[in-house]
Amino acid sequence: MNSNNPLWGGRFNEKPSSVFLEFSQSISFDWRLYSQDIRGSIAHARMLEKIGIINATESEEIQKGLTEILQEIEQGQFSWSTELEDIHMNIESALIKKTKAGLKLHTARSRNDQIATTMRLWLKEEVQKILTLLSRLQAVLVSWAEDNLDVVIPGYTHLQRAQPVCLSHQILAYVEMLERDKERFQECYKHADVLVLGSGALAGSTLPLDREYVARLLGFEKIAENSMDAVSDRDFVLDFLYGASTLGVHLSRFAEDMILWSTSEWGFLELPDSFSSGSSLMPNKKNPDCFELLRGKSARLISNLTRLSILLRSLPLTYNRDMQEDKEPLFDSADTVELCLEMLIAVVPNLKIKKHRCMHQSQDPLLYATDIADWLVEKQVPFREAHHKVGELVGYCQKNSLLLSAVPESILETIHPELPKQWKTFFDPQKSLERKKTLGSPNPDFVRKRIQFWKEKLKKFQNS
Repeated sequence: MNSNNPLWGGRFNEKPSSVFLEFSQSISFDWRLYSQDIRGSIAHARMLEKIGIINATESEEIQKGLTEILQEIEQGQFSWSTELEDIHMNIESALIKKTKAGLKLHTARSRNDQIATTMRLWLKEEVQKILTLLSRLQAVLVSWAEDNLDVVIPGYTHLQRAQPVCLSHQILAYVEMLERDKERFQECYKHADVLVLGSGALAGSTLPLDREYVARLLGFEKIAENSMDAVSDRDFVLDFLYGASTLGVHLSRFAEDMILWSTSEWGFLELPDSFSSGSSLMPNKKNPDCFELLRGKSARLISNLTRLSILLRSLPLTYNRDMQEDKEPLFDSADTVELCLEMLIAVVPNLKIKKHRCMHQSQDPLLYATDIADWLVEKQVPFREAHHKVGELVGYCQKNSLLLSAVPESILETIHPELPKQWKTFFDPQKSLERKKTLGSPNPDFVRKRIQFWKEKLKKFQNS
């Protein structure tokens, strides 16, 4: 081997330019794949022994050397070299220094199928971490909903007060969103759970590789059926980034609700001092920085998905060096998602609902206009006519500076003769919610059942 060239440099007569080495290196970020890369290499060595390419002594020396390298890395005693470009060549070079058998490890393997395998192993582990964090956040939200079952707030559409809802019902809406996020990440795991090792650079190998054996060693459910697709496929990374970006949208929407609820105008929520900040100028300020940053990080997650989509959109088969740029958005999204979820798990139990303020706001008579229209429908008034009549009542109140609950009986009688007798019964938050009979509505009984459903489901997930 020419000592002036890296491990792939047999046909080259000149050393790589130092500028090119710095430009092309990926070890500054792909070093974090070391554990998965070593796992893949150990499995590959065992397979090479099984098919007779290396003997038992060589296999043992390779596995021993790789285990020692793993320990050195974890103890902070390993020196990374940009001249060796990436995680694979750094580890292989270190292995060769420990044993000449290391020269045989790359038999029937390319960095193309090696990195794809390593990334799939890493992503499967990352998905499991995120699924656990998502379930923990769901449990925190369910507990928060259970603590506030008696609280009614105005629900909003178009940022205008609409109808009364259980606060718990709105909290559980985010639990539902997170469940869909979990399903997306589970699908991502499924797509990543495919062994590509053995595909070589693009065309497989002339050696009788036992890919089924490697798949069992590494815990892959399936084996890639097309070598060209296998080394160029980054759909599983796109799946992860899509899941992360959608989760970011959901967390951003939750953050926006918390920001609004904490304002003086809403006044539903008191933020904990430990997750808020003040103003460098105004002594009165208490800013919802944790939620504003959460809202801001969603843009980061969305941009990472866009970044990789643009990168892949025009690449011909099979592997192209452009694909080295897939790791930084992946790592950044994974780190960002973990940090956001951990922050929410910590902050939600410290959010204090201002129950009296919520109940006061939920008594706005205009919130019950739809209940009145529904009552008229039950009296055989066509809905469009009922809607119009209640709208006229609202207009009358605005013109005369009256609350809807204070409309004179003489006006009510013109709409329906029985309406004055029923009028005062419409403006009770709890009774309004109890009138909701549709499954999935904020009826308190339905909300209680849903809370119990989530508690049992999350307990099963935790036990599994």
